[in-house]
Amino acid sequence: MLERRFKAMGTEVHVLLDAPGGARAQVALERTEAEFERLEQLLSRFRAGSELSQLNRSGRLDGASPDLARVVELALEARAATGGLFDPTVHDALVAVGYDRSFEELAADGEAHRGPGACGGDVTVQGLRIELAPGTRLDLGGIGKGYAVDRVCELLAVSGPCLVNAGGDLAVRGGSWPVGVSDELTLELEHGALATSGSDRRRWRRSGRDQHHLIDPATGRPAETPFVRVTVVAGTATEAEVMAKAAFLGADVGAPRVLVLADGRTVLAGGLA
Repeated sequence: MLERRFKAMGTEVHVLLDAPGGARAQVALERTEAEFERLEQLLSRFRAGSELSQLNRSGRLDGASPDLARVVELALEARAATGGLFDPTVHDALVAVGYDRSFEELAADGEAHRGPGACGGDVTVQGLRIELAPGTRLDLGGIGKGYAVDRVCELLAVSGPCLVNAGGDLAVRGGSWPVGVSDELTLELEHGALATSGSDRRRWRRSGRDQHHLIDPATGRPAETPFVRVTVVAGTATEAEVMAKAAFLGADVGAPRVLVLADGRTVLAGGLA
């Protein structure tokens, strides 16, 4: 079993490849880190030179990379499919509650920036041309990470059964992989992915109020739900990421899922028992 760990997209990435050692397998592992870096340079709102940052500044990008255009398309499809519960236009809402830089650089406490940020702005994608409505900016953090996990998993799969885990966004191809969802629960995955959305990890305070990064697009504020954490199993990490966010906001997504409530109870749904 070959293994590689590195930091990317603001989290720890853990890659496992079940293949004989050798130059080809090592090259495949090294490519995983390079691919995460390449995609982060396109999709990160925290990098001033990223394609996404250029788009957010100008409101339009002609000749975007195929990856950025595809992730924006996936995000818009997810917004339509979830009735707006998943919304890539939460950028200004996140900034308003203090999430204006990468999480490791955030002050633990401070003053709030302003009132709720607007969500739901119009976004159009025509080929490699992306245009935002005035005042609209995108955050692709969650769906971008899921997309990167799926992409890297497919690259590795040609070398053997593999697992890619980026801070809870996880995908596997081939083999049989026990994945711990909580101290009491382990799921076995042979193909597919899971993702977790929760308010218990990325937390900070502004103007005396606790904040977290899961925005309710209806209010522009951190979501208030009965859940602490929701894990969803799906075909891809991108799909799981979208459904986990929607389920955290109360949607019945139908997929297998694990719901951890604020009172400590764990509820299994979607066929899990």
